[in-house]
Amino acid sequence: MAVLDSLSERGVPVLITGGSGLHFRSLVDPLEFPPADEAVRAELEVMGIDEAREALLEADPGAARLVDLANPRRVVRALEVYRLTGGTPTARAAAPGAAAVREYRARIPIVVLGIDPGGRLRDRVVRRFDAMLAAGLAGEVETLAPRLGVTARAAVGYRQWLRVVEGTWSPETGRRRAVEATTGLARRQRTFFRKDPRVRWLEWDDDPSAPAEAASRLLEEAGWTS
Repeated sequence: MAVLDSLSERGVPVLITGGSGLHFRSLVDPLEFPPADEAVRAELEVMGIDEAREALLEADPGAARLVDLANPRRVVRALEVYRLTGGTPTARAAAPGAAAVREYRARIPIVVLGIDPGGRLRDRVVRRFDAMLAAGLAGEVETLAPRLGVTARAAVGYRQWLRVVEGTWSPETGRRRAVEATTGLARRQRTFFRKDPRVRWLEWDDDPSAPAEAASRLLEEAGWTS
């Protein structure tokens, strides 16, 4: 955050690529990441979802307003943080900086490159996944499969190819399902950014002959000056 603030004050644009919406917000917002402990998480993961929900609500009756109680991973994570820090979801939501995150308070101007709404998105996903397979993804998943945790096993690409490793799906089915999942993820990421009122969008077909100039114009409209 300090680096981005400094560069923004000097009128220096920064290009952020890769990662997820959460990774992006961790750079531009005052997010606080509580500690993690694999042993504690493993202990909690063996609990059934009903037992985990009950434990969380016993510790924090107001947790239902802040945690998706139908999502086992989120419930377990909330319990893990509580075990490690004593901080409940309600207490963490009231912490300094939490309101700024919830309200999308502007600190720096933001321009996001829009995802191509046409069929080219899926074509790009296909080329990317095929390149990953050519680079050894199948062997990587097979090697790591015995020691992958719950979160890693659910990752897009890994999740689908694990079914191939287990013999449930053919390589053709695994490839198709991975492409479908990746394309869906890309679309959900666009929806994620659409919720952020600070974002100015540079769509795929906005002034394709001069994308840098188009981005600079949007930055200036958002308050950035060089």
